[in-house]
Amino acid sequence: MSQPETILLEEISQLRADLDDANYRYYVLDEPKLTDADYDRKLQRLKQLESEYPEVVSPDSPTQRVGAAPAEGFPEVAHAIPMLSLDNAFSRDDITAFAERVAERLECEAGEIEFSCEPKLDGAAVSLVYEQGVLVSGATRGDGRTGEGITSNLRTLRSVPLKLMGDSIPALLEVRGEVIMRHAGFEALNDRAREEGSKVFANPRNAAAGSLRQLDPRITATRPLEFHAYQVARIDMMHLGDGALSNDAMTTHSQQMEKLKAWGFRASAELRTVNGPELVADYCERLGEKRDQLGYDIDGVVIKVNDLRQQRELGFVARAPRWAVAFKFPAQEEVTTLNDVEFQVGRTGAITPVARLAPVTVAGVTVSNATLHNADEITRLGVMIGDTVAIRRAGDVIPQVVRVDIEKRPAEAREIIFPDHCPVCGSDIERLAGEAVARCSGGLYCAAQRKEALKHFASRKALDVDGLGEKLIEQLVDLDWVKTPADLFHLSAEQLQELPRMGEKSSANLVNALDKAKHTTLARFIYALGIREVGEATAANLASHFGTLQTLQEADQTALEAVNDVGPIVAAHVHTFFRQPHNLETLKALLDAGITWQESEVTQGPTPLAGQTWVLTGTMDSMTRDEGKARLQALGAKVAGSVSKKTTCLVAGEAAGSKLTKAEQLGVEVIDEATFIERLAAWEQSE
Repeated sequence: MSQPETILLEEISQLRADLDDANYRYYVLDEPKLTDADYDRKLQRLKQLESEYPEVVSPDSPTQRVGAAPAEGFPEVAHAIPMLSLDNAFSRDDITAFAERVAERLECEAGEIEFSCEPKLDGAAVSLVYEQGVLVSGATRGDGRTGEGITSNLRTLRSVPLKLMGDSIPALLEVRGEVIMRHAGFEALNDRAREEGSKVFANPRNAAAGSLRQLDPRITATRPLEFHAYQVARIDMMHLGDGALSNDAMTTHSQQMEKLKAWGFRASAELRTVNGPELVADYCERLGEKRDQLGYDIDGVVIKVNDLRQQRELGFVARAPRWAVAFKFPAQEEVTTLNDVEFQVGRTGAITPVARLAPVTVAGVTVSNATLHNADEITRLGVMIGDTVAIRRAGDVIPQVVRVDIEKRPAEAREIIFPDHCPVCGSDIERLAGEAVARCSGGLYCAAQRKEALKHFASRKALDVDGLGEKLIEQLVDLDWVKTPADLFHLSAEQLQELPRMGEKSSANLVNALDKAKHTTLARFIYALGIREVGEATAANLASHFGTLQTLQEADQTALEAVNDVGPIVAAHVHTFFRQPHNLETLKALLDAGITWQESEVTQGPTPLAGQTWVLTGTMDSMTRDEGKARLQALGAKVAGSVSKKTTCLVAGEAAGSKLTKAEQLGVEVIDEATFIERLAAWEQSE
């Protein structure tokens, strides 16, 4: 094998640097620089060069993340410094007691002590060891003194740097942190598992731990895992000569965390330093309030004395440091009894089994119902009526049954029988090949589907019919006054007055609201139709791409797949919808009822805001936020509900709150309503 020329060695070095930087920006900073296509081209070129010159392959090359061959087992790894547990605190009084114990040992006042506070991530704790800036080993926590060597698996995580970035690289560094799986990744992983008939994980923590302990690292590489650093366990800066930091250069935990970020690690954006127990308790309270909005599981707050010298002075007890404590939030998983199962029918006919539970408080909320998803999930869980079950609730996720305690099953437990006929209309229940969900075949004949379809049609993001609430829709369907959405526009005020609690004024208001709703946008109309898999953003993309309803109706599968964010499955649903005679009849009836919108020209070429992400907050005088959102989407922008490092611009109306604060912290551009209107006018005029 010939030796690579100097120019090729330089190319290999540059490719590795570019890919390392791209991984850091994407997986740590959330600020992608390379496009996916550019990243793939660089990675393939590096693989090609390393294949031609295998002698240049190094353990820290980005190509080595793909996973090695399966291992027979994991070796034991003795931790140089034990990975100890933390004592717990559950109240403000507990936090105060901890601070006073610390103050007594340090011979100072509790209010003088600076504490570092950060989320207590609910995942799998691991340790990473770097020598001369290169990752050499990684291990699980294990029993705290001995863990399992899972280096090959940890190398597959793109948020784990294979080589430290920046300057002042230590001769030795041991970093500890948590491997987590975000809610979105967890749900997607379980959805795939259900489709494949494979193992479904009970919660993100179990999913993260199970993914790390795969004997085949190539499986780990497919899982949506993230490493978040939370501690420097060991560091030796002394052996690198000029320019190196001394071991004493960083005097606080918060300084160490900042340095870890500079070396390429992801650390908590929620980390704060505060003085005294009262401010620590306030931090815990605030984080508890935003717990459901983080997108990943936390079970508390880790509170540490920030000063490293004070940490050393405080020392340890047998199993825990004296300088840290874990404030624990209420559990998000509890045990209760499954009393019965009912079957609900959704807008698309999906039959969902719902567990009726003995009420139990989970994460501060009383839960009496939980989803069982579908027949496959019932089989997988092996659950029966009367069982003792574990219920999980995290964030806005619907509570779900995640585990069954078979040992506590009563003798009178009953099997859950999935129905063959719709519990509402009696139509056959169908389950198509390749789908986990069973559906009622009744369509709009089914009152349950009709009700849900009408609720969607009249919802705020669809036709936005003010005053047409759920209870009123249920009455209209039960009386058989409304069979399709078009029937809504033929209701009279006199007819509506026959309903309970519908007087002359409220009836007239509803008729006026229905008349107002006739004047809409093509994007809202498409969304209101309730086509499977077509959400608000997809409807906007379809409207922008095709311009008219007729063009959309005539589009074939290939034309539909050319729309941004529309894949084969969504394209098939849209294509099928516009080929069904009863749907075409409903469309004609709606148009005959007077629904109109302003037709638009199909956008040619790139739009002014393509690739940008905008956020709207506060109240605007000249338009609603929905109107502003629609105009931005028409210009090619993505409109998000929260601010992140990827946000291009925040439009701040009156009474802008936390989103404005976060935008300012992240350095995101902020504009007021007047500037927003000026820019919209300029962009729309240039279109």
